[in-house]
Amino acid sequence: MIERAPLVQAAAVLGLMLLAGLGALGYLIADGMRGIKSMERTVEVKGLSEREVAADIAIWPLVYSVADNDLGGLYARIRRNNEIIHEFLSKNGFSAEEIGVHPPAVVDKQARDYGGDGDASPFRYSGQATVTVYSRNLEQVRITMTRLVELGQQGIPISSTDWGTQFMFSGLNQIKPEMIEEATRNAREAAGKFAQDSQSRLGKIRRASQGQFSIEDRDSSTPHIKKIRVVSTVEYYLVD
Repeated sequence: MIERAPLVQAAAVLGLMLLAGLGALGYLIADGMRGIKSMERTVEVKGLSEREVAADIAIWPLVYSVADNDLGGLYARIRRNNEIIHEFLSKNGFSAEEIGVHPPAVVDKQARDYGGDGDASPFRYSGQATVTVYSRNLEQVRITMTRLVELGQQGIPISSTDWGTQFMFSGLNQIKPEMIEEATRNAREAAGKFAQDSQSRLGKIRRASQGQFSIEDRDSSTPHIKKIRVVSTVEYYLVD
């Protein structure tokens, strides 16, 4: 019996240590579960960044139509009209590199298999020609557009160009980083306000996604002014 006492004491100590270890493990597991639960508390917010910028490229097509009963005469008129338009644009400050002449689209009405009988036009041939200005001088484009009556006075009726003229902005890559930063900052401010109202603190980012950049006309009257927009979506952890 005397020899077994140390064994009993050792077993008791071992049991106490095991019990303490299990208790500590249980505490750690419970604390971990509480941490996981707290990490599940999140808030998803959106941050917006907008800019208004001036377009820096203009694509301006000058379209006109001609008709004639003689095919050679039709092409001669197109060639002459293109020369007049080129001279008009040069006089208004555009270089030869900014002016492009496209092949004309010519229709022989007698050669068509449809629609010939119902066409009241006395001319057999009709053609549509286009001269295009590609320029970074948008102000000069807009000014020259108001002077098209000069071509009309020379017998060249230019079709309405409002629908075909494009004003574009090519500097998006230069302002992208700043806009993304602003959108993310706005998202964080919104998330911080939510955390404050819910008596929590804002934690780390759980997930974030950057929306597509959109470039649109500011309005129908000012297509040369563009509105650029991006929305970032960010999800934050909330902590106590």
